[in-house]
Amino acid sequence: MASSTLSWPRLNQTQRRNITGYLFITPWLLGLLTFTLVPIAVVFVLGFTRYGVLDTPEWVGLRNYVRIFTDDRYFRISLVNTLYYVAISVPLHVIIGFLLALGLNAKIRGITIYRTLFYVPSIVPQVAGVLLFVWLFQPQIGLFNFLLDLVGVRGPNWLGRPEWAKPAIIIMSLWGVGGGMIIFLAGLQSIPEHLYEAAKIDGANNWNQFWTVTVPMMTPTIFFNLVMGLINSFQVFTTAYVATNGGPMNSTLFYMLYLYTTGFQDFKMGYASALAWILFFLVLVLTVLVFKSSASWVYYESGGEG
Repeated sequence: MASSTLSWPRLNQTQRRNITGYLFITPWLLGLLTFTLVPIAVVFVLGFTRYGVLDTPEWVGLRNYVRIFTDDRYFRISLVNTLYYVAISVPLHVIIGFLLALGLNAKIRGITIYRTLFYVPSIVPQVAGVLLFVWLFQPQIGLFNFLLDLVGVRGPNWLGRPEWAKPAIIIMSLWGVGGGMIIFLAGLQSIPEHLYEAAKIDGANNWNQFWTVTVPMMTPTIFFNLVMGLINSFQVFTTAYVATNGGPMNSTLFYMLYLYTTGFQDFKMGYASALAWILFFLVLVLTVLVFKSSASWVYYESGGEG
């Protein structure tokens, strides 16, 4: 009887390279599946249940979603608060980050020190930064009201009044503007110098160069920071949780804070899961709209308008 040997197919160099690459990313793929995709699927299913964490989930169909949209005043309050925060904080982060990057793009002695000083606050632990601002906003001894008193303005009770609490939270968020500033700075330094030289030959002054060269070439970076800022702003949580815990009078009850209290304090995990998916779709729709609008204002040097 003839002996048979098991023969493996011969692989070419491209196939071997692909297999090697897949082997290297296997740990990441397993992590993505275990810690991201599976939890997302579980949350989706739990959104159709009544689940109190310590008991067995009970299927209720669309009841959670019907209650959210028809009989949950805190959902409406938290959504309005979050939209207010997003509408003001995102443009401020983009504009201030861009202006800081313009100033820090100057070729002067010691500029790296200034760049570091403006960037470091963005990597300070968020809780520590919030506690610092709570003291700065203190109505009697806080630095902000002290400075206002110097110019004859009576400072408000920043975190104790509903009309001032959200603006105070937005000001706190500007503490981390250095992260976006670094991205803008990288974008500014990638603009080809010959474009400015051509503009100078055509007689453009600094202001004209800014609007005809800098801004169009920076639109992809502006677009990136806009999208990331939009996504991150809808997830505002730590600042409000530490500084006000949603008060006063629910004026800083942001969506993520309401979701957290519903799921981990009231133990309504099924209801919180439904809230999470509503937030996901809201952010998804707004992000898609921003992407659609980019065709009319984002310029890519290699391929025209994107």
